[in-house]
Amino acid sequence: MFDFHARLGPGPDAAAALLAAMDGTGIEWAAVSAGGLLDLDRLSAQVAHGGRSEVAADNERTLALCGGTGGRLLPFFLADPCRDVDAYRASAPRYRGLEISPAVHGFRLDDPAVSALAEIAAAARHPVYLVCLAQPGTQAGDLVALARRFPEVTFVYGHCGHTGLDASGLAEIAPCPNIVAETSGCYTAVAGLALRRLGAERVVFGTEYPLQHPRVEVVKLAAVPMNPADRELVMSANARRLLGEEATWTGRGSETGADTRS
Repeated sequence: MFDFHARLGPGPDAAAALLAAMDGTGIEWAAVSAGGLLDLDRLSAQVAHGGRSEVAADNERTLALCGGTGGRLLPFFLADPCRDVDAYRASAPRYRGLEISPAVHGFRLDDPAVSALAEIAAAARHPVYLVCLAQPGTQAGDLVALARRFPEVTFVYGHCGHTGLDASGLAEIAPCPNIVAETSGCYTAVAGLALRRLGAERVVFGTEYPLQHPRVEVVKLAAVPMNPADRELVMSANARRLLGEEATWTGRGSETGADTRS
């Protein structure tokens, strides 16, 4: 299994704790970005009402912690469009993807700085992960408008929407082929709807660790009816394709856990 959305919390043992949770649920790889930027009270308030925060992600820490995991943790750059365009441009080749967060940093998807980040992601061949909100400028339709401006970029629609029950958002993104849905935090009914509306090729498994234990998300998707081929796409193959890893990963870093990429 490949977890397309996990985070590294604070503390020196963050990577070890994530790997232990992965091992306990049979997850081999995870795409990770910085976590714990806001406490849950502040984050939930910004999700509900909007708001700007000036917190900065320690992307260098993410990179360093991933570097000691034999290729099992793949670092994403978490960018604040208001200040991180130049930093992402300079360091993009060292990362595997980009995350932007309207909930954390409080910006609109039609901000020119978001387009600048998307241009860099296109050049780096990075997928772009984000979670839409209910505020103007951050909704599913705004993501569709952004994705249509950058058809060469794959945008990952986090949590299948912002409420766990965002069926209308799935309907909005369905006609846009360069948007895929990520399943952490949504209801089983919504995950099943994502499969029917988008097709298994456009759905990826994620956990939102450490806010959600990986076991919960594994059990959730086990309850969603899928044939074996579609389950392989959702649980692993789509993530490997989005990260350009189809041909190089046939197991956990060969037998040693080493990164097998050339």
